[in-house]
Amino acid sequence: MLPWFRAARVPRTRSVLAALLLAVTLLVAPAATANAASPAAAAATSRGWNDYSCKPSAAHPRPVVLVHGTFGNSVDNWLGLAPYLVNRGYCVFSLDYGQLPGVPFFHGLGPVDKSAGQLDVFVDKVLAATGAPKADLVGHSQGGMMPNYYLKFLGGAPKVNALVGIAPSNHGTTLLGLTKLLPYFPGVEKFIDDKTPALADQVAGSPFITKLNAGGDTVPGVRYTVIATQYDQVVTPYRTQFLDGPNVRNVLLQNLCPLDLSEHVAIATVSRIVFHEVANALDPARATPTTCSSVVG
Repeated sequence: MLPWFRAARVPRTRSVLAALLLAVTLLVAPAATANAASPAAAAATSRGWNDYSCKPSAAHPRPVVLVHGTFGNSVDNWLGLAPYLVNRGYCVFSLDYGQLPGVPFFHGLGPVDKSAGQLDVFVDKVLAATGAPKADLVGHSQGGMMPNYYLKFLGGAPKVNALVGIAPSNHGTTLLGLTKLLPYFPGVEKFIDDKTPALADQVAGSPFITKLNAGGDTVPGVRYTVIATQYDQVVTPYRTQFLDGPNVRNVLLQNLCPLDLSEHVAIATVSRIVFHEVANALDPARATPTTCSSVVG
């Protein structure tokens, strides 16, 4: 190979790999994210969720805090699940976290430990407004994993009854094996770390993931539910989403409904099977079997 061609090819290959990694992780974002500022999206938050006058009922005594995924935001990630829970009598709230300067709408990009600090502040705000002693957390992708940092390192455990993770990156991701190629492309890891720290934190084996899971996956006093899909193309292998601990229920979506082919985005945004299972996890005393016909309401 001619020296000039080899020299030109290396930076181009780095750029291609970086672009490919970012393209795959963009699949974390709901398809509607580009419309986050639309009147329809704004109206959605006025249909009962993020209503700070809401007081939890005896039937549902804890507020539910929804935690979006990487490249998501507090509205678009929850256009399906938030109204579903509101219609069932829950006080529902959602936050934006992990914002980067100059990047509107696409959030969950900053360092995950800093995002956990934002969740800490938000949960306190919700508890103060509702008067509830504890909240339940439901998160998608990074939003299902990041609360674990809040629980383990920021004193969140006494304020949380349950954590429901939908396709959570609990043990990081290989991004279909792409992350294993990073050492062969000097400069790409630094590019990802500088531009989107949350992506670097979520690589399997990263310092953040290693710290997060040291000493065990869970903390006492919190109930955990993980809902995963075998068709996940972002948090891979999908079984790494599952947690190990005494108060954990790991659920594979296809064991509930083999016909549900939801992948990483659809599992949190449109799957009524998942919505039903989330409701079961929030209120296990009134849980009903989740099947392919669990789509009413």
